[in-house]
Amino acid sequence: QLQLVESGGGLVQVGDSLRLSCAASGRSFGDYAMGWYRQAPGKEREFVAGISWRGGGGNTDYADSVKGRFTISRDNRKKMLYLQLNSLKSEDTGVYYCAASDHLDASGMAYTYDYWGQGTQVTVSS
Repeated sequence: QLQLVESGGGLVQVGDSLRLSCAASGRSFGDYAMGWYRQAPGKEREFVAGISWRGGGGNTDYADSVKGRFTISRDNRKKMLYLQLNSLKSEDTGVYYCAASDHLDASGMAYTYDYWGQGTQVTVSS
């Protein structure tokens, strides 16, 4: 079983950057596809970015709202997942969650998520 802990959130201004981290504890971290979700005040949790398992060819996927600004990456040796957030907008405000999946599609990406972290708050002031 996998445990996930996010860190790196904070209060920033429009246009600033942040790097979120997710530390994983458990066996075979590289076998999981990983992703980031976020939940803004008054809204449902939404997909932000995903990355394939270690054998998935480095595939990534992004929500249209963050494409070109955010970058998801992983370090399987360190059991870490990252999300680089650049050119932040006020609408990026929310709690960001790290997630892991052992239910993978043909591209090695997640189609359901099995494990979730507790979240880290990102607040972008306008």
